[in-house]
Amino acid sequence: MAEKKLEVKDLTISFKTTNGKVQAVRDVSFDLYSGETLAIVGESGSGKSVTSRAIMGILAGNAIKEGGKILYGDKDLMKTPEEEFHKVRGDKIAMVFQDPLSSLNPIMRIGKQLTEAMLLKNKASRKQSRKDMNTMFNALGERMRGAGVQDADKSLAEFKKFVMTQCRIETAYSAAYAAAQEADAITDNMILYLKNKSGSSALQDASTLIAAAKRTKNHFVVDSDYDVLVNNLNRLKATLKTEIKKVDFTESIAVLTNISAIVKKAVARERLNTFTLGYYLTYCDKQIPDMETGKLNAMTRQRLDTEFMNEFLRKTELAAKHSMEITDAARRDAIAVLTELLPVVDNDDPKKAEVIEATKKMKAKVAICIDPLEVDKDSLTYTFPTSMDYAIDLYFGGAKKNAKEERRYNRSYAKHEAIIARGKTPDWEVIPASYVDLDAARRDIADTVKELIAHMQAQLDANANPDFAVRANDIIDFLKEKAQDSVNKITRGAAREKAIKLMESVGIDDPRRRFKQYPFEFSGGMRQRIVIAIALTANPDILICDEPTTALDVTIQAQILELINKLKKDRDLSVIFITHDLGVVANMADRVAVMYAGKIVEYGTASDIFYNPAHPYTWALLSSVPDLETKEKLESIPGTPPNMIYPPKGDAFAARNKYALKIDFEEQPPMFKISDTHYAATWLLHPNAPHIDPPKVITERIRRMHHEHETEGGENK
Repeated sequence: MAEKKLEVKDLTISFKTTNGKVQAVRDVSFDLYSGETLAIVGESGSGKSVTSRAIMGILAGNAIKEGGKILYGDKDLMKTPEEEFHKVRGDKIAMVFQDPLSSLNPIMRIGKQLTEAMLLKNKASRKQSRKDMNTMFNALGERMRGAGVQDADKSLAEFKKFVMTQCRIETAYSAAYAAAQEADAITDNMILYLKNKSGSSALQDASTLIAAAKRTKNHFVVDSDYDVLVNNLNRLKATLKTEIKKVDFTESIAVLTNISAIVKKAVARERLNTFTLGYYLTYCDKQIPDMETGKLNAMTRQRLDTEFMNEFLRKTELAAKHSMEITDAARRDAIAVLTELLPVVDNDDPKKAEVIEATKKMKAKVAICIDPLEVDKDSLTYTFPTSMDYAIDLYFGGAKKNAKEERRYNRSYAKHEAIIARGKTPDWEVIPASYVDLDAARRDIADTVKELIAHMQAQLDANANPDFAVRANDIIDFLKEKAQDSVNKITRGAAREKAIKLMESVGIDDPRRRFKQYPFEFSGGMRQRIVIAIALTANPDILICDEPTTALDVTIQAQILELINKLKKDRDLSVIFITHDLGVVANMADRVAVMYAGKIVEYGTASDIFYNPAHPYTWALLSSVPDLETKEKLESIPGTPPNMIYPPKGDAFAARNKYALKIDFEEQPPMFKISDTHYAATWLLHPNAPHIDPPKVITERIRRMHHEHETEGGENK
């Protein structure tokens, strides 16, 4: 079974307005799996974009998070503090917005916008990585000393010195290697230009080539060929200036061929293991010996393992064991305190002062239950203070607000009725009282504590038979990774080359020329491709596309959809695709969620939705989608969506549903199970409901599709 990337549970979002509280999203739940596309479909105002913005953590300031969870890994994004959320937003979950012009700076070149996105992200990541690395080093030192390790500070200082040396070598090598790749590509382009007698185009690239080629100076990239490379570059400047007047580029092509051979050799060269080299330069010698790369790797790895790493690994194991013992003792203590104080928050009438005091004691015990040597932060324990504060504020703030709202409503209602009693018709309506579900809010306080108790007990059970060698290796790998990230400064040249490759991957022709253009020089479809490229700069796991094809014509729509499908396969992305048009997702969605008035009214695979639709709203959407064989008049959906300041008592679609039953106006339908993959919230699925067939335009279309598939199957046989 595919890995679950994202889980949304009972998401409920409202907005404060001058006219009252708007219920935008109501109890929305869905899962997103690795490598799949989930399409969320519905009319404007159905809650699609609010759902996606809640996942990204970019809701408007007047938004109210009334309940629910958004689980990414072990993080609940609804309760994750902003300082933690920024590690997810952009890096793990990226978003493509509807209007590309709103995402692009009109007075900045396209290439600069792409590279700036990379450079800014890299700068922030390096700062955070350096902080994470130093925090782990300090914690490891403290635990080593606590475990009685001799010379702990000396061992840590030596390891840090050598791993940072290795990272600086890696960074220098990567920059030189990227420059060699850039020079290789430019050289090939210039040779092609000169063979086609386009000297001006070649001359434009000459300065970029010279700069890139000179950045390749690195022992493990060009070595002894560097002087030859520089001489050829100097010759190139002279020959180009001479030959461009004669339009005869024989000598320049010869020089470029020599340059091309050098940089191609540099790109193809065997790579040194920089981890072993860092150790060699730190402990063995300050000079790199002139020997075969593989031999140097093997020699240094042997010395590294025998003289340092095994001993450092042993010390790290002792620290990991000591740290786990301290943390597990703290967890047992915390479980006892949480269990003791649970009745204070888990009763029908909790007292605010008592709950706050009990929560303060809980927080103090929970704060020391995070093992500082755990590579993956314990998100549930880490976010416990935030979760409790949120739940307490929601309940006690709601209780206070209820009484106030009730008084306001009574005054407004009395005034409204007095005007009517005088024989006049008021030109305003009474806004109903806005309530917080106090029972649910109260349960949420207690459930937060219960969930943590169960979680801590599960951690204690999991630590019954620990493998400290694995834990030690994880710590060392973490330090190496963070050290690399802290010094891995992406140069503008490397960012430029990566940006050009991204532009190429999203289907931009001649990316090196387009790199220097402005957004107004691109068509709408090309601008959207650039926005998709910007979203992919951090290589995210999940890509949210918020109606990316709405402003495009049908031909370009098809191209963008094809591009998203290609990127999904190439990069193993999970995609949430938001649209108002079911026809758009027919050939790209794995599963479809149909939304209306903030709720998911039908949920299933694409085959379920298109071949066996069950909800009248889905029927209405499908009935409005034309195809070449449709002879019947397409139906529009009558009426307008309800005002969600005054949400309807029953089914929100009832007023526009010609198949509506009496109960649709009285009670909201539950989600009925049609199959293991298919669900719909309509009273028509109740066993006592009358049988109603979908509209003729849908049944005829389904019949044709089945016939076409059977025919294709027969032909294939």
